[in-house]
Amino acid sequence: MSHTSCAPPPAPGQLTATLTTPKIVFLIIAAAAPLAAMVATVPLAFALGNGPGVPALFVFAGLTLMCFCVGYAAISRRVVNAGGFYTYISCGLGRPPAVAAGLIATLAYNTASTGLLGSFAYFTHLIAAQHGISLPWQLWAAAGLLAIAVLGYRQIDLSVRVLGVAMCCEVGILLILAAAVLLRHGHHALPATSFSTHTLSHPGIGVTMMFAFISFIGIESAALYGEESRHPERSVARATYIAISLIALFYGFISWIAVGAVGPGHIRAVAGQELGDLFFRLSDDYLTSTLTSLMQILLCLSLFAGWLALHNAANRYMFVLGRERILPSALGTVHPRHASPFRASLAQTLFSLLLATVFALAGLDPYLGLTTSMLGIGTLGIVLLQAVACLSVIGYFRRRPDRHWWRTTLAPALGFLGLAAATFLVVDNFATMTGTDNPVVGLLPWLILAVAAAGIAYALWLRQARPARYARLAGVHTRQENTTPARHEPARHTEPTELLEHTEHPEHAEHAGQAEHPEHAEHAGQAEHAGHAGQGGHAGQAGQGEPAERAAHAGRSEPAEHGEPAEHAGHGEPAGAAGQAGRTVPGRATARR
Repeated sequence: MSHTSCAPPPAPGQLTATLTTPKIVFLIIAAAAPLAAMVATVPLAFALGNGPGVPALFVFAGLTLMCFCVGYAAISRRVVNAGGFYTYISCGLGRPPAVAAGLIATLAYNTASTGLLGSFAYFTHLIAAQHGISLPWQLWAAAGLLAIAVLGYRQIDLSVRVLGVAMCCEVGILLILAAAVLLRHGHHALPATSFSTHTLSHPGIGVTMMFAFISFIGIESAALYGEESRHPERSVARATYIAISLIALFYGFISWIAVGAVGPGHIRAVAGQELGDLFFRLSDDYLTSTLTSLMQILLCLSLFAGWLALHNAANRYMFVLGRERILPSALGTVHPRHASPFRASLAQTLFSLLLATVFALAGLDPYLGLTTSMLGIGTLGIVLLQAVACLSVIGYFRRRPDRHWWRTTLAPALGFLGLAAATFLVVDNFATMTGTDNPVVGLLPWLILAVAAAGIAYALWLRQARPARYARLAGVHTRQENTTPARHEPARHTEPTELLEHTEHPEHAEHAGQAEHPEHAEHAGQAEHAGHAGQGGHAGQAGQGEPAERAAHAGRSEPAEHGEPAEHAGHGEPAGAAGQAGRTVPGRATARR
């Protein structure tokens, strides 16, 4: 007799594991906003950089980020968490840098999301006015913010469907334009000049590299969806590789087509004259005015998709930091029906609303004021964290037996060098990137240093004054590498150490005997909540019939401090539910099914 088996519902306080590799790829590419990058960023790279050499530098940026991805993928196979940079930097460099990284990431993604609010409102206002719909930009901003709030409040699958449609449309219109240019010019549409050493030695290469790297913003966001992935040990790494490859090839190809359409000798001057209208002019010349109007509408959709992707990234950082009580604990709450970080999503929406309102009341331009400054600080913070994440990969694997000369050492080192150079270029050309020499905007990079210092100081204070809370920061369970496939064996006694190994932090090696996440360790004797252990499997089955406390954990954490409930010190979630900083990955031991 057969029966249908379905996955159990998520534990209270746990994000649902619904994402597959293609869905994560959509989230990553949507965050990069391909059409918006082509329309808004590439013309600036042509005009202010080294002109026809832009396609080659997109490829260079892609190769550098692929080195970053090698190490990022290696650690993502071991660490499953919604904390992204916060978690990975904790694993490799320790808790104080991790707290600083978490706060910088929260600032960067929130400001970048707000920057795209301004960009969406500005371009939608202009394009709608061209088609006879004259509404103030503030109204478009409010409408977009309402849609973002609804999508962010709901389960992530709804956002993925919206982003998937947007990505296909914006990529499709650019490929149609590329095909038209190729049909007219043949192989001359792809001039070899773009990749010649003479072109790459032209002045402006630093500015071009800066614009190339910032066009990839969002490629690191796959790790944020680890807890929502069906197979995080494979999906996160695979999605990041696929997304970086597709973005690098696509950006390089489309910018190369633009060079061929205009001409290598004229691209800098024409781009400087047309700027944001460059690709619309090309569409008029090679396609039709109807398709140009469609491209304009899709630009608004691209900006909205990028905005939504960055909103989702921002609220997941706030969710994790709220769960860790670095930010208010209310942010670490999951919706009981949608299984989404709904309070963090509402907080991000409120942040964007307040910031946009301040700019509007001050009479500042939504693009030259709000967009450039907020995207500037967001870009700088994310590129900086990418560089630091490379160092954390080296630090994490340095003393591990599974370290590898390329995956965990050389590739992350090369990625660090490239991203450190990109960070320097962003700081050095911050006025160029933001389009303003306003002294207040020029001081924004110092805000990142201030946030980093505050995060480190807070972590050090916790280590001295609240050691139990400090020990719970960024604790994750990591996956063991299995060299042979799992075999179906008879039930046998399975020690917890066969199922999991635990992350050790450099500054807390003395806790090696208590390395498991304290939230889980505190659950050891609470069989009433064991039904959601790991990913929703029953704790009583973890060791094929062993007592729940044997199957759950080998040790216990230190007692809760200051009268916090023993079931979940500092989180207020049921002891066996997630609300966890990390969750286990299926298939880690032969006896666990």
